[in-house]
Amino acid sequence: MAAFEYRQAEEIRDAFAAHGVRYLFIGKSGAILLGFPDTTQDAYLYAEKSPTNGRAIVAALRALGFVLSDEHAAEIERGKDFVQLKDGPFDLDLVFAPDGIERFDDAWQRHVEVEGFPVCHLDDIIASKEASGRAKDLESLPRLRSFRTYWLAHHK
Repeated sequence: MAAFEYRQAEEIRDAFAAHGVRYLFIGKSGAILLGFPDTTQDAYLYAEKSPTNGRAIVAALRALGFVLSDEHAAEIERGKDFVQLKDGPFDLDLVFAPDGIERFDDAWQRHVEVEGFPVCHLDDIIASKEASGRAKDLESLPRLRSFRTYWLAHHK
């Protein structure tokens, strides 16, 4: 599995913008776009849960070259909590209900724009990793918290 690349983030940004998708980069891919020095294998996106947004996501993903089964398309359109996509030009995880964040609109109000990328605020990324309870997320928390101190000092 190849590492997630900036070029892939650009492709997502451009295709999602063309289709009017409301989403945020979250997880480690979001942190990396904020400058966190690490790698990840997939893009992790927090999408607004609505039928209209779901249909726009399906159209954007197909434009990117993802092969979506009818089942995957239906899961995305209805906003299934978590959809993992492996049948495309890169791995992509869509989350409609991330741990630690109650409402998309709240996260949207706090989000940060980085070179046209809508990214969850670092505090939301950290809260989501804390709430997940997954070992790999908990392992990255000390480094993310340390990065947060640096990031906040340089992005006020």
